[in-house]
Amino acid sequence: MIDAGALLMLFVGLGLGALVAALVALYLANRRVARQLQALEDRHSQRLQQLKSEVNTFQQGSIRMGEDLIALREQFKRMEDKQQRIEQHDPQSLPYNQAARLVGLGASVEDLTQSCGLSKAEAELVAKLHAARKP
Repeated sequence: MIDAGALLMLFVGLGLGALVAALVALYLANRRVARQLQALEDRHSQRLQQLKSEVNTFQQGSIRMGEDLIALREQFKRMEDKQQRIEQHDPQSLPYNQAARLVGLGASVEDLTQSCGLSKAEAELVAKLHAARKP
């Protein structure tokens, strides 16, 4: 028969073996999770770099569009100024410009003849031209 001390040693040995096996399994599982975590961190880092690059591209595009918009505003302002200078130097165009503005405000042909000094035919022509431009 097996004595109690040997039986106790057998159970302690089995317990220690199970504990060592559990520790090895835990260590292997921990390494697997660490590798998965590292792979996930690598993917996140790559995605972050990609997003940073895209944001930089969008920023540069926005800056270029802003610069283009400023240039267009300056060009528009120069054209507006040039148009005003031309209108001021051409005395014959002033009554027609004023008539066009008045038609836009709803003036009648008679109003145009009185306010701008246009003939009835000229006033009718300005009214028809302006009406043709309206959507």
